[in-house]
Amino acid sequence: MMSRAVMFSAFGPATQVFDVLEVPEPHASAGQVRVRVKAAGLNPVDWKIALYPPVAAAYHLAEPPSGNGNDFSGVIDEVGDGVTGWSVGDEVYGGRRFYAQADYVLADPDTLVAKPAGLGWEQAGALDIVGRTAWAEVASQNLTAADTVLVTAAAGGVGVLAVQLARRAGATVIGTASRENHAYLRSLGATPVLYGDGLVKRIRALAPTGVTVVLDHHGAASIQAGLDLGVDPSRINTIADRPFAAQHGVATVGGAAAGRAELAELGQLIAAGEVDFPIEARYPLEQVREAYARLQSGHLRGKIVLVTE
Repeated sequence: MMSRAVMFSAFGPATQVFDVLEVPEPHASAGQVRVRVKAAGLNPVDWKIALYPPVAAAYHLAEPPSGNGNDFSGVIDEVGDGVTGWSVGDEVYGGRRFYAQADYVLADPDTLVAKPAGLGWEQAGALDIVGRTAWAEVASQNLTAADTVLVTAAAGGVGVLAVQLARRAGATVIGTASRENHAYLRSLGATPVLYGDGLVKRIRALAPTGVTVVLDHHGAASIQAGLDLGVDPSRINTIADRPFAAQHGVATVGGAAAGRAELAELGQLIAAGEVDFPIEARYPLEQVREAYARLQSGHLRGKIVLVTE
């Protein structure tokens, strides 16, 4: 039997090298489960791995051919020998780098999270990387009601979750976003601010007593804005520009600092309606190139996902 998987056979732009190919249907070996994928999220790192060999090498990919993606949700339909705690029919979500964007994923049972009934397939399928990242970066700052937090790219996949987690910790939040997302950020309890020239001046007007924390998802310009605002470098965290961060003593806590328990708790919060997790757009698996073109165009609210049915 054959099944579908997103693959790339050479390094290059996602809109040129990503294809949906017929591949042999995988089956669970001992210690594995097989998940019939319902939805698979897109992340910027996916196209960067395909485009830049040094990024691929950092993820232990020397050369294509390779599968693609990390985040997925679906239903367990095979359970290998020796697996306990999971059964055929269980609804799950999680991540497996290079394998997620496919009809089937073979997964380590310890990496999966049970999907609560109130969490949509598309939300669950887009949550692994951004959910763990947002949780970890917010937790790293021990936020209180005394903090004013600048969240950059605040309407994006990580940013929208970071805004809400920071608010749940009691902090005041200012978020950078394009104008079309300002009303949405206000609905989350954040004060929106337009990015670009004059950002520091605009933030000072919004926070006359100062900003204490920066959670950056944009890059060097946003990190520099935090430094110009007088924020202690130890209270600036970026996932967007590690070399610039290293030059200035800025933290780079990412998703590796949060695990399955944190991902499960966040999923429960979304399912209960206590945290909003928007899906910007959904595409069938065959339209993977169009999906990445949309991702790279920017100005997203939340996440883009591929769906298999």
